[in-house]
Amino acid sequence: MEIGSSQIIALLFTGIGVGFASGLLGVGGCFIMVPVQYWCLTSIGVDPTIAIRIAFGTNLLVVLPTAFSGSMTHHRKGAVLWKAGVTLGITGAIGSFFGGFLAAHLPASILTKAFGIAVIGGAIRMLTAKPPKITPYILWGIPLGIVSGIIGIGGGVLMVPIMVFFLKFDMHRAVGTSTALMIFTAIGGAFSYLVNGLGVQGLPPYSLNWLQWILLAGCSIPMAMVGARAAHRLPAKQLKYIFIAVMFYMGLKMIGVFAWLHLPI
Repeated sequence: MEIGSSQIIALLFTGIGVGFASGLLGVGGCFIMVPVQYWCLTSIGVDPTIAIRIAFGTNLLVVLPTAFSGSMTHHRKGAVLWKAGVTLGITGAIGSFFGGFLAAHLPASILTKAFGIAVIGGAIRMLTAKPPKITPYILWGIPLGIVSGIIGIGGGVLMVPIMVFFLKFDMHRAVGTSTALMIFTAIGGAFSYLVNGLGVQGLPPYSLNWLQWILLAGCSIPMAMVGARAAHRLPAKQLKYIFIAVMFYMGLKMIGVFAWLHLPI
């Protein structure tokens, strides 16, 4: 089945939004891309169980160049702590590889709800928690990587709250370092989806939709640089609340709250 013009337009605008959000908030844009890709695929008749896996795998591969683009801009602003980013990124990549393997054996309903719950949990923690003592980076990298691989995200939407409240990063450095670590977690998770998609009935080669990837990445890469520049023009507190609001919205959306309430958002 081929993607129609309405889906192509939706993907192009999604790529623009994803790139800007990635640079602005230090996230991979999973909370935007996954629902849109899932809708595009199910609207043309793809089975939901297959569609959610394609969306997760394709999403991770889009995150890779987008995160690299954003991290270079943040680096020029002095907002990337590379030691933390590389440490968290490598351990996260290992975790995300195994998370992707687990995702290949879970039903779609569990994956979508897990995605929503994880995002809302991160938002609540970021809104209410008081900063505890600093914890070693490696203790967070592997478990967050596993979650990232299972629910097909780069990890920034979960890692930024951890950096702010557990590792005591200021908001701008949390955002900048998050873009760097997502380079690694995206590699681990995407590779896992590639391997686990080989020879599976109903899945495209390597669990990816290459047309969706081209449309999304082509727009998100340049917009990540724009978003990163915008992030450094906002006060840290304002940036934090924008981040929390976006997390709540997409978490509720993926759980299905808006559909249950019959709200067209």
